[in-house]
Amino acid sequence: MGHKKTTALSGAVLAAVMLALSACSGGGGATGETAAAPSDPKEVSGEIEVLTQRTDLIKNGTLEKYAAEFNKIYPKVKVSFDGITDYEGEVRIRMNAKVYGDVLFIPGAVAKNDYPKFFAPLGTTEEMSKYRFSDKTEVDGKVYGVAQFGTSNGFVYNKALWKKAGITTWPKTPQEFLAGLKAIKDKTGATPYYTNFKDGWPLTQWTNNLGGVGCDAQASNALAGPVSPWKAGSELNTIDTLLHDIVKQGLSEKDPTTTNWETSKALLAEGKIGTMMLGSWAITQMQQAAKEGGTDPADIGFMPFPVQKDGKFCGALVSDYQQAVSIHSKNKPAARAWVDWFTEKSGFAEKEGVVSALKSAPMPATLKEFVDNDVKFFDRSEAKTAAVNDIDEAAEIGLNKQDYRQKLVDTARGVEKGGIEDFFAGLNKRWDEAAKTVGD
Repeated sequence: MGHKKTTALSGAVLAAVMLALSACSGGGGATGETAAAPSDPKEVSGEIEVLTQRTDLIKNGTLEKYAAEFNKIYPKVKVSFDGITDYEGEVRIRMNAKVYGDVLFIPGAVAKNDYPKFFAPLGTTEEMSKYRFSDKTEVDGKVYGVAQFGTSNGFVYNKALWKKAGITTWPKTPQEFLAGLKAIKDKTGATPYYTNFKDGWPLTQWTNNLGGVGCDAQASNALAGPVSPWKAGSELNTIDTLLHDIVKQGLSEKDPTTTNWETSKALLAEGKIGTMMLGSWAITQMQQAAKEGGTDPADIGFMPFPVQKDGKFCGALVSDYQQAVSIHSKNKPAARAWVDWFTEKSGFAEKEGVVSALKSAPMPATLKEFVDNDVKFFDRSEAKTAAVNDIDEAAEIGLNKQDYRQKLVDTARGVEKGGIEDFFAGLNKRWDEAAKTVGD
């Protein structure tokens, strides 16, 4: 798969955790009528434009194929796609001008409380409860978006390489995990862990472990206040300490400033690197890299974060971009028909190896190992995302930006002064002070 697919999708996953960059100004013209699902597919007509960051799926004709399938059920609706590389930047501008297609992914820049200004409600909280993550876009009892899909977080790893190092069971503690990486280094000479420091965005993937570490669906919401998120024993402390220790113990690539995301997929598939922290969306890309490089796609494994709660590993499911219908759309029933069909009938989630937003759908084949090993899945609540984003922004930390973790890596390898205790203390101070100014 090309570069676009991957950075595009990673972008989706980053924004999934929702950066409130800067709230867009009001869209106006909000009538508030629900974009209801049409009762008779044959009666729905009109043209709709679907905005997407997946430019790769337009170039290779994949989205056109989905549209053709959609037309078998909705013959009178014409679907066109607009692929946008700088999705966040471009769509934010368009939203101010009120021209942003009929169906779009909700940009991270839009403040949650502003959703009713820009998007048509899709239904009540109760009506939309068949979908995962519906609390993420719920404002005053109405839901404004449906997740394109969900993803679980963990380490994508090369099974053959770990086996060669003598490790055949998942590490249950950070210490066991570090010992496993050390065995890879000592026994195989491969790079045990790859940070993807230079591309940067993969470092944000560590944040998606929030909830999975403590098996706590409220882990994200719990950050909404002066709670010192990096205090000893906290999930973020555990998460970032592991990354720090990997680098400090010399278990990652020699020079992080020269990493390359596209290359890393082939390196992992070939067993030249052992492990990377990513969402389960990345598994199919690694398998593809294995196929292209002539290695066995079955060597690509996925393991949970090395912490157990009551003897079980946990997998928090987090939402990707949310699909919404523009409040200015002249063909809301057709737009809603596309959202429903794409989420429930298109097979997209299955094909991409990601978790369907439909609660009743089975887990994808990519998470078979998690299912077989009885990993406990749950949807991480995003009810307080808006408040958490406000604090994060005021603190200028960026839980979903790469900068603070790049600084953490630089601290671990001695390029930045100070140790991890000082580093965490600084983050806690900034967070708590910001929380007091922003308020819950």
